[in-house]
Amino acid sequence: MNRTFHSLKFYNYRIWFFTALVANTGTWMQRVAQDWLVLAILTDDNGFAVGVVTALQFLPLLFFTPLAGVLADRYDKRKIMYVTQGGMGLLAVGLGVLVLTGVATVGHVYLFAFALGTISAIDTPPRQVFVSELVPKKDLPNAVGLNSASFNGARLIGPGIAGLLIAIVGPGWVFIINGVSFLATIGGLIAMRPAEFHPSERPADPSKHQIREALAYVRHRTDIVVVMTVAGVVSCLGLNFQLTSATMAREVFDKSAGEYGVLGSIMAIGSLAGALMAARRSSSRVRLVVIAAFAFGVVAGINALMPTYEWYAVSVIATGFATLTMLTAANTAIQTSVDPAIRGRVMALYQVVLMGSTPIGAPIVGWISENIHPRWGIGVGSISALLVSFGAYLWVRKHWNVTVEYRRKGRPHLVIIGPAEQATIEQRQAARLMEEGAQEQAALIEGRVAVPPRSMTPPEPEDLGRASAEKSRCEADCA
Repeated sequence: MNRTFHSLKFYNYRIWFFTALVANTGTWMQRVAQDWLVLAILTDDNGFAVGVVTALQFLPLLFFTPLAGVLADRYDKRKIMYVTQGGMGLLAVGLGVLVLTGVATVGHVYLFAFALGTISAIDTPPRQVFVSELVPKKDLPNAVGLNSASFNGARLIGPGIAGLLIAIVGPGWVFIINGVSFLATIGGLIAMRPAEFHPSERPADPSKHQIREALAYVRHRTDIVVVMTVAGVVSCLGLNFQLTSATMAREVFDKSAGEYGVLGSIMAIGSLAGALMAARRSSSRVRLVVIAAFAFGVVAGINALMPTYEWYAVSVIATGFATLTMLTAANTAIQTSVDPAIRGRVMALYQVVLMGSTPIGAPIVGWISENIHPRWGIGVGSISALLVSFGAYLWVRKHWNVTVEYRRKGRPHLVIIGPAEQATIEQRQAARLMEEGAQEQAALIEGRVAVPPRSMTPPEPEDLGRASAEKSRCEADCA
């Protein structure tokens, strides 16, 4: 099977991939319908109200996600998702009924957004970590990338369908359809084969301070701190696409719900491409997160300056690609480098930083879009991404002794040597020295040669040349 889709050979993951595609399509449909309901039906183009809805939906992540991470490390993730997926489906149907009966108000949407966010906060850590139990550890980067591909494949379909349905039958039926789509996930969980799971290690002796343990673990992992900081800042002020696309489509380009929905689908083209490229990588590092965040800042700035709807639509493809490259690289870098016994809690903290910053950023971006200009709603995200990525580069260069070299001969031309590369070089040199020492010891034992202690033997010129050549080859390979 093609390396990009390698994880689909596992039955349980294959079930998860396709049922998640159905459920995610419904989720994207609801996001578009919810924002359009508030912006164009329940208010008079009030971008701030849309920002409040978004903030309320993500606010519970700050309070409940760490607890959900503890649950994900201690209990059966599949059983947790039976409850959370069912609850989100019922909330979607409930809001749809209110809209169809004509009694829905902005207050109702606020209430349902907060309730949906609460259940989503409990659902997110076990759902993300559950992927690691569907495939062997060596295939986890591929599975994470395909998970993003499923999510963004749904994003490619969902907004366009939602825009079409809103124009034909109104947003109420979109909520109903989303509620029904959760049955696909629940059915998929039931259909899985328990014997083919790859269960994560659980804490041997759960303590009362598991969240504190996770915080201490992250505090001593500066690589995770850098990833969380970069992704959190970009998410806070830059990843408010439903809000910024709605205000740009309606207020700047004077478009309807259909054109607004199409923007989400077009952005998903770039997102899907980024996710599929991520599925081909065997690993992800901090450098990719920082580079992708900088790229997002550049393309978002271009996006904000587009003069027409058509050019704006084309530019969001690059925005989607940069966004998914950053998010998938961050997710993979954390999941594959964290101790399985604490993975759920660390991913929960990551979600608090990534999504919990939205209640802060969404109202700010909404206020800027309404009171200054929608283009500046995008621009503030662009500026923040450029600043945090450049700041992260300066920090890691100082504290991790990172060097960047350009080599005219050989590939790659641009070589970045950080802690991982330096450690690999040292390990290879140590292994070579140990091998040579073992050979000398064996020769001494057999009585073939008499070699003085290594500490008294000066290095030969050819040994130094060989070590230098070995280091150069390793740097090129690792970069």
